Amino acid sequence: MAQLIEFIGNHVTLFLALAVISALLAQNLMSGAGKSQIDNHRVTELINRDDAVVVDVRPMADFTEGHIVNALNIPLNGFKNQLGQLEKHRDKPIILTCRSGATSGSAYKLLIKEGFKQVHELHGGMLAWQSANLPISRKK
Repeated sequence: MAQLIEFIGNHVTLFLALAVISALLAQNLMSGAGKSQIDNHRVTELINRDDAVVVDVRPMADFTEGHIVNALNIPLNGFKNQLGQLEKHRDKPIILTCRSGATSGSAYKLLIKEGFKQVHELHGGMLAWQSANLPISRKK
């Protein structure tokens, strides 16, 4: 124990860096707790078996270039103001997707906060969907 204290005393900067990195890692792990990221296979199961609703949070320009068939487009920048569109789907599974799976988390948190129970995120977003050669639509 004495050696540890001596090491910390001699290398305060390194110890502080370790503490900061550990705290940031813990925060990152805890903020992702409870998230429900699902893969392409599970998404197709939910759509086909449970009549899931796919919500694409990308901007309209990206949405029109290709999206999951029958997906709703509710861009992230106005998502909170357009929650009314999802009220009629409150009892169905809702699958959120974005370009790469990185930005749909904001919409996920908002839907959970608003009391939606069956909310999922497509792991890897539309990039993963298209990489798997799954069908896309270009209709609005």
